[in-house]
Amino acid sequence: MKVLMLGAGATGGYFGGRMLEAGRDVTFLVREHRAAQLRGNGLVIRSPAGDLRLKPRVLISGHVHETFDLVILSCKAYDLDSAITAIAPAIGPDTAVLPLLNGLRHFELLDARFGADKVLRGLCSIAVQLSSDGAIEHLSLLHALRFGEADERRTPRVEAIDALLAGCKFDGKSSYGIQQALWEKWVMLASLAGMTCLLRANVGDIMAAGEGRQLMLDTLDECIAIAGAHGHAPRQNVADGVRAILTESGSPAKASMLRDLEHGGKVEADHVLGDLIARGTAKGLASPLLKAAYASLKIYEAGLRRSARAS
Repeated sequence: MKVLMLGAGATGGYFGGRMLEAGRDVTFLVREHRAAQLRGNGLVIRSPAGDLRLKPRVLISGHVHETFDLVILSCKAYDLDSAITAIAPAIGPDTAVLPLLNGLRHFELLDARFGADKVLRGLCSIAVQLSSDGAIEHLSLLHALRFGEADERRTPRVEAIDALLAGCKFDGKSSYGIQQALWEKWVMLASLAGMTCLLRANVGDIMAAGEGRQLMLDTLDECIAIAGAHGHAPRQNVADGVRAILTESGSPAKASMLRDLEHGGKVEADHVLGDLIARGTAKGLASPLLKAAYASLKIYEAGLRRSARAS
């Protein structure tokens, strides 16, 4: 199976690198700057699951002249439009598209552009970041990838991707409850991102603040209520696990969105929080803490735009 990985940043580089390590036919589609890094230093992963340095096959956006069996999107939501343009030449009659973005809104855009029959549902759970030298730093042993058909049927292409991922050094497999899994991840992410970004602090520091624990739990309750209103309330064991993660004393955990914000980068405010709030509003839910977090991020984005205009 020929695989095209859109992006070789922290997430795409990690999962694509592990597939390449296992002998899979993987090509990375990247921008020129990242291509130069990969050609010079190789694809470098530093991980508690094992370090890795490989020389991957690289294509530059705008220079794709072949089709692939599977195209995996690991971009940020704010780059989705350019990603769609970049992968379009790689999409053949039997190509499957597997997005690993956060939230749900991107599925509508991909379905509309490539056809709902081509677009799988997928998610990943991993803590990774890109270092200044272009190496991928894997921050824990968590490295899970789940995927499935939109209607959750078991199909030949799902079985083929299962076979592709078997033997790769990460937890990758199909899910026949992928819609529920997507909502459960969204609840976790929006709660963590919303409160850590609003308070500009990690979980441990929030727990040490007088009202921090209750604010975190109330934010989680808002997210659970929205998911429940759409028929996907988190399962009890999942909800309990999320509460434990979000209220762990001394925990250094923070959302990747906060790391992006701390480095002055773009954030996925609309995709992770804005869309969730809109879905809650459509069901008559108020979500005041999520709205406060979202407003804070929109103010930050406005500052980025002012800085860009001034430079």
